[in-house]
Amino acid sequence: MPHDKPPINETASEPVTQPAVPPGARPAIGEPASSGSWFARWHGIPLYLRILAGVVLGVAVGLALGHRAEPLIVPSRLILRMLTALAAPLVLVAVLHALMNARLPQGSAWRLVRLLLINTSVAILIGIAVANVIQPGRWTSLPVPAATQTERDPGAVIDQILDNIPDSLVTPFVENRITSVIIIAVAFGLALRKLRAAGDAKLGAAGDLIEVAFLTLIKVLHWIIELIPLAVFGVVASIIGREGFGALLGLGMFLIAVLVALSLQLVYYLLRIRFCSWVKPLEALRGMRDALVMAFSTASSTITMPVTYACLREKVGVRERSASLGALIGANFNNDGTALYQAMAALFIAQAIPGHDLSMTQQVIVVLTAIVASMGATGIPEAGIVTLTLIFQAVGLPIEYIPILLTVDWFLDRCRTTANVMGDVNVSCLLDGCEREPPHPPTLEDRELSDIA
Repeated sequence: MPHDKPPINETASEPVTQPAVPPGARPAIGEPASSGSWFARWHGIPLYLRILAGVVLGVAVGLALGHRAEPLIVPSRLILRMLTALAAPLVLVAVLHALMNARLPQGSAWRLVRLLLINTSVAILIGIAVANVIQPGRWTSLPVPAATQTERDPGAVIDQILDNIPDSLVTPFVENRITSVIIIAVAFGLALRKLRAAGDAKLGAAGDLIEVAFLTLIKVLHWIIELIPLAVFGVVASIIGREGFGALLGLGMFLIAVLVALSLQLVYYLLRIRFCSWVKPLEALRGMRDALVMAFSTASSTITMPVTYACLREKVGVRERSASLGALIGANFNNDGTALYQAMAALFIAQAIPGHDLSMTQQVIVVLTAIVASMGATGIPEAGIVTLTLIFQAVGLPIEYIPILLTVDWFLDRCRTTANVMGDVNVSCLLDGCEREPPHPPTLEDRELSDIA
């Protein structure tokens, strides 16, 4: 999610175009290789299948080696350290890139932002509530890592919020404080946006520098993502060898809890559509079937975006402006399903590790961090993994267990991407208001998008 969020499009009426990707596969990661090389064959396998292969191989090796498999967790820790080092600068550049290139119609920007913030906040609160009621982490037990991060003192909420106000431009990146990084990014992004609006000729070089930095960091992230199956293999083998199947079986309850929360979020979307727009909820679901199925099958909002727009215009019947704002612009910032999943993942790991229960204050920090992290996820491949490391660090959770979540992430990724697309539909319908637009002939743009779909 992420990874499933597309880069910012230049105009509200033009969808972002991406290289063709086979159904069910990820966009290309890393440098292309010759068709006959082993890397090309490995690279041609969808990432989720490679992760599943890592899980199966990890289980087999863990059973075969027993406690001797514990050292296999070392590669996982190294990969997570690289991911952690990359996360803060990547979020900074992604936010700068998004703010500089976003094109929001005057008069609609604040309404769109308000709807997106409300949806994301509700999604996270639903996730927190379901995790506290079902408590999926109680169904499993993860060992306390030998060297865990020092937990932050769960003092007053206001004190922890004030601690995230940066007093230095360097410290937030050293300590990976995502809220501080976002504050710095938004401040500089808005300043650069003002300079661009004023026609400052010097801004061209700054924009080019940010573009190059963004593409460079994405390239490095691609290389790290290629190593994710190795991290999954190592951590699964280590835990199976040391603890048996208990930890992995407990993930079934986590999967159920996330599906319950996503279902409640869908109910919230439909209720909002029912009472705040002219669209009937069941008609919206029927009209969006193609887009929702495509979102689930590809796990990519980028690939689904033209289909989402076409379905909103032709099958649901919302206005062109509403469809553009919700499906083309709003989709760049809408990460409701991903934010919900990240909050639940943090509580699941905290519940599963003895002595790591999160206080109410820390859960508030999780909510705030997940909101701001979702803002920085735009255009980042596998964004859920990147920002999850920052959320864990915000409340002192050990990041060593993130690969455990990836054993079911391949499926939940598709579910939360579908929720993200449904969030785009929700925003488009709410922007369209309570009165339907009179029928009109399809525009040239509608016909082009229909052909793409």
